[in-house]
Amino acid sequence: MKILILCTGNSCRSQMAHGFLQSFDKELFVCSAGTEASGKLNPNAVKAMKEIGIDISHHTSDPVDKYLGDEWDYVITVCGGANETCPAFVGKVKHRLHMGFDDPSHATGTDDFIWSEFIRVRDEIKDSFYNFYQENLKDN
Repeated sequence: MKILILCTGNSCRSQMAHGFLQSFDKELFVCSAGTEASGKLNPNAVKAMKEIGIDISHHTSDPVDKYLGDEWDYVITVCGGANETCPAFVGKVKHRLHMGFDDPSHATGTDDFIWSEFIRVRDEIKDSFYNFYQENLKDN
């Protein structure tokens, strides 16, 4: 099963979703990319995932162009920007889904509030992708 997760910057939400799917099932082939890839991971996303035992520090922030020629079972966008600008994978994607999440890197306020936003979004991503995994991927 090949899954591509797309976001705009590929530094935070898509990276967390990528980490969760791989933690649910090591046999899945998961990649993540950005429509405007930042080239780096958000340190708070890495820290939030590490806090629950998932290491995404080795992930790379890649442009979606890297994957346009590949075939995918699922292409999943996790932000509205990527959903709107997602390139067409003509005939090469079996299922195209959108599961939108707030961008915690845009949170403003105290350090504690910003951190709480990373945790909230991380947990929402975990729940949504676990349900997706259970309903669509497990034992398939």
